[in-house]
Amino acid sequence: MTVVVGLSGGIGTGKSSVARLFAEAGAVVIDADAIVHELQAPGTSLLAEIAEAFGPEVLRADGSLDRERLGSIVFRDPEARRRLGAIVHPKVGAEMLRRLEAARAAGARLVVLDIPLLFEGRKAGTGSAALLGFDASVLAYAPEALQIERQIARDRCSRDEALRRIRAQLPIEEKRALADHVIDNSGALADTARQVRDLVTLLLGD
Repeated sequence: MTVVVGLSGGIGTGKSSVARLFAEAGAVVIDADAIVHELQAPGTSLLAEIAEAFGPEVLRADGSLDRERLGSIVFRDPEARRRLGAIVHPKVGAEMLRRLEAARAAGARLVVLDIPLLFEGRKAGTGSAALLGFDASVLAYAPEALQIERQIARDRCSRDEALRRIRAQLPIEEKRALADHVIDNSGALADTARQVRDLVTLLLGD
């Protein structure tokens, strides 16, 4: 039997670090963001749809997606985010499902579906999460104040811009209430790793 977990977080909560720790603990991690990057490569039909919807200015001179320019559009406009999601999520969800079935067929005991907007999608009944079933949801958590600090340090953006991007998603405390399990990633990495190992043991019944 394969245990399937949906993992999410928020900007600056360290979800990628938590996903890596799950992989180190033996889980198969299927990363929605990585799939998005693959499907949006130059010359793909998905990239052509995005350019048609948002204009050729979201493409760089080499034909690749200008993610910063697209992000500046969708983080400021809920309708633009909805439109982008309607283009991207069905294709990403279908590819995640294909990889999940392949992992099951290979006998994986634990599969982690790394989906940035998992809780937003579940609440709305849309997005990649709507196409995928899982046994438990896990949130990589850090309080909003720390999310802001981390984003400013990582992206060298203003506090206002960091807050705007964070609040374009569900509040982290609302996600925490929706999650079956919470990994508190606001402290030392060693503590986060211990939490992940303990959760893997719980999920697999070992």
